[in-house]
This record gives sequence, C-alpha cells and structure tokens, in this order.
Amino acid sequence: MAGVSSCMKYSMFIFNFLFWVCGCVILGVSIWIRVNKDAQEDLNIDSSLFAGVDLLIAVGSIIMVLGFLGCCGAVKESQCMLLLFFIGLLLILILQITAGILGAVYRSKVDVFVNQTLVETTKQLQSTESQYQIFQNNFETLEQENHCCGLMTGPTDWGTNFNSDTRKACECPESYNKPDVCTSYHGKNIYKKTCGTVIIDYLKDHMIILMGIAFGLAVVEIVGLGFSMGLYCQINRK
Repeated sequence: MAGVSSCMKYSMFIFNFLFWVCGCVILGVSIWIRVNKDAQEDLNIDSSLFAGVDLLIAVGSIIMVLGFLGCCGAVKESQCMLLLFFIGLLLILILQITAGILGAVYRSKVDVFVNQTLVETTKQLQSTESQYQIFQNNFETLEQENHCCGLMTGPTDWGTNFNSDTRKACECPESYNKPDVCTSYHGKNIYKKTCGTVIIDYLKDHMIILMGIAFGLAVVEIVGLGFSMGLYCQINRK
C-alpha cells in the first residue's frame, strides 16, 4: 500500500508551525497590552477598547491550538488531530467568508449607522459638563489633523461651546484659506468639511483593506485545508 508523502507531511508541519508562531505572537502581544498600563498609555488604549484586545487574545489562542493540532497531526500521522484541525480551520473560513460578505453588503450603509451614533456624540460636543471636557479636547485634535469642523452639520454641532475662546480648532489658518476648503461662520474662517464625513470615509476605506486581508487569509486557509485533507487521505490508505 502507498506510504505517506514526506513532502506533504513536512510541508504540513512547516505550514502549521508558522501558523502556531503567528498565534503565539498575537496572544503574547495582546496579553502584554491587556496587563501593561504603560503600553495602554503609549498606544492610547482605554477601557472601551479592551473588548478588541480580548478578542485578539481569543483569536491568538485559537490559532495556537489549531497550529498545535496541525503540527502534531502531521508528525505523528494522527488522523484524529488532522481531522480536528480541518474542522476548526473550515469553521474559521466559513465565519470569515460570512463576515466578508456582510462587510461588502453593509459597506454602503456605513454612513447610516455612523450618523445614528453621531447624533448622540453631538450632544457631548454641546455639553458644558466637565465630564465631557476630555472628549471635546480630543475631538479638537481630530479637527486640526483632518481640517474639518463639527460632526454632522459643521460648527453648529458645538452649540454655544463654539464661541469659547479655547475653541479654535475649526478655524482655517491663512495657508488653507481657500473657498473650496474654508467658509465663513460668525465672522470666522472655518473648515467647510465636517468630521463625520472624514470618519465615514475612513471606515469605508479600512473596510476594503480588511476585506482584502480576509481574502488573503482565506487563500492561505484553503491551502491548509488541502494539505490536511490530503495527508489525512494518505494516512487512511497507508
């Protein structure tokens, strides 16, 4: 009876060893960010982003387990481990493809979802309560960096806070004082573009990048599925 191909066996091992290393890196970096206060400050990560870090920890753990199953299954020629690896990788691929399809379908509706969120966020810009001061300062930084003003309608999103002497992020410097970039509001030259537009464009652009990454990973995962099933069948015929 035919034996197991050494080429396929060690290709499978190398593939899964790299897979396992990637899982270790993701898990290690995620845990480091989660527990290290200095790293959280350097990367500007607050408690609202911990859910994303926790998700990366889960992803890293799953990749490590699958990589381990694939490596051991290849070296030991274990059909059980190879089958578990195949099923796990297939489930991830299905979820990934589903997420990609949903991302493509809802990409055109990003502006609707974001605008619903921005309505509530606008109230924080208009508030005079001290608890929203940090958010307002951070938003001014966003305005300066992206040459925009307000969230949905422009300077009116700031309400009475716009008239404060400290609210100068909306004002156009002389170098940007052009009709297509700036407009006049209450005797001030301010940016015409709203920051809501900037946020929506940013999300749409990065959704395309994420879908591209998902497609690239899907190709790698299909190769892994092919290796595992080919090796499984060879062991079965041995």
